Amino acid sequence: MNFRGNEYDVSREVKTTDPATVAAEINRIYRDLYQGASTEKLDQAFSDMTQLYRGEFPGYHSCDTAYHDTQHVLEVTLAMARLINGYERGRVGKEPMDDSLFRLGVITALFHDCGYVRQRSDETTKNGAELTLTHVTLGSHFLKDYLPKIGMADVADIASELIHFTGFEMAVSKINMPAPIYRLLGMMLGSADIIAQMADRCYLEKCRDRLYPEFVLGGLAVKRNADGGEAVVYASGIDLVMKTPEFFQGAQKRLNIDLGAAHVFANRHFHGQNLYLDEVEKNIRFAEAIRKQNEQEAPLHRLPPKVLKEQ
Repeated sequence: MNFRGNEYDVSREVKTTDPATVAAEINRIYRDLYQGASTEKLDQAFSDMTQLYRGEFPGYHSCDTAYHDTQHVLEVTLAMARLINGYERGRVGKEPMDDSLFRLGVITALFHDCGYVRQRSDETTKNGAELTLTHVTLGSHFLKDYLPKIGMADVADIASELIHFTGFEMAVSKINMPAPIYRLLGMMLGSADIIAQMADRCYLEKCRDRLYPEFVLGGLAVKRNADGGEAVVYASGIDLVMKTPEFFQGAQKRLNIDLGAAHVFANRHFHGQNLYLDEVEKNIRFAEAIRKQNEQEAPLHRLPPKVLKEQ
């Protein structure tokens, strides 16, 4: 078995720190599914996403959230394309997902966390993590404005709702979709967001060193009680790691019930094996071992790639 480097996806074949490499793989999947379909809009969206995260998109700073970075976005987008592919490859007597739905799903995945990227007009926010509680809504507004600019005005409103499948501020059942096939697309999107990040080879290191600081800035490390006091949710980065198995229990419920077990479409893509869940389970077992031994100096030595532009 080939060694999986920290910059590579669960298949060990796609470098998820490189937008061009991920775009090429997604275009390959797209062309195989939809013979003769143009990749023009996908290519434009990848180019624009790259510029946005680098600070080259008009009106925006570069991305400064170390956890919700370009690699995370590319991993989720690749997973999304694979779930659609798996659905189409195994579909019997079910409504098809045509090339327009593929583009909608992939492009929404590309920008699903763009709400973390600070606007230059925002003079109060010092780091994108401070936007944690509002980033999905901000991303919804971005998509509604952006999609007409690349010739997808007909689905801009749908995308602005679709992105909410990646958030928790709105119950999945309350998200307004015009037809069941769009709801299924949203379930795939929410599933891709969970399985891709939790299958990252450096997931636990990223939780300790990157996600915990974002939680602190975003107000998720503590919660306010009814009496006005505060209760600690995560005391430190390693505490977050130790509580990852508990988090995954909730994530499994969301995956299998709220999101309709859409993650199973990865099995068809990988010819019977769900590489995402295999890698997630490895990370959870390691986190369980750390918690069992109460290792404050946990043996987490992998070095996640650095993809943020220097501020």
